[in-house]
Amino acid sequence: MPSQPSKDLETFDNPQPGRDYTIRIRVPEFTCLCPKTGQPDFATLYLDYVPRERCVELKSLKLYVWAFRDQGAFHEKVTNEILNDLVAATDPNFMRLTAEFNVRGGVYTTVVAEHRHPDWQPPMPVTLP
Repeated sequence: MPSQPSKDLETFDNPQPGRDYTIRIRVPEFTCLCPKTGQPDFATLYLDYVPRERCVELKSLKLYVWAFRDQGAFHEKVTNEILNDLVAATDPNFMRLTAEFNVRGGVYTTVVAEHRHPDWQPPMPVTLP
């Protein structure tokens, strides 16, 4: 098999480091295992971030997400772990990870975790007439 799961997140230089802009990534095929039953948990991950100096490379993100397929983790733990790893790799101005897990036993779970760089101030919203 040419690709293998990997916990290595690659980055590249932000092409516009002097401008605040938002990158939005949707990962509709996230899978991990329930730590209680061992059954698969499926989620869609929504990643929104304002980069500083580095952006996450998408193929490495795909392989990184794949690495969770056989890992048991509670929804709250895995969401925060992924956010922590992405923040460590990219050091963004702002990053939000929303994990919408599919129904399990009649219960939907959505976990939202955020990081804000202490030196960053969000731009003022623009209201057009």
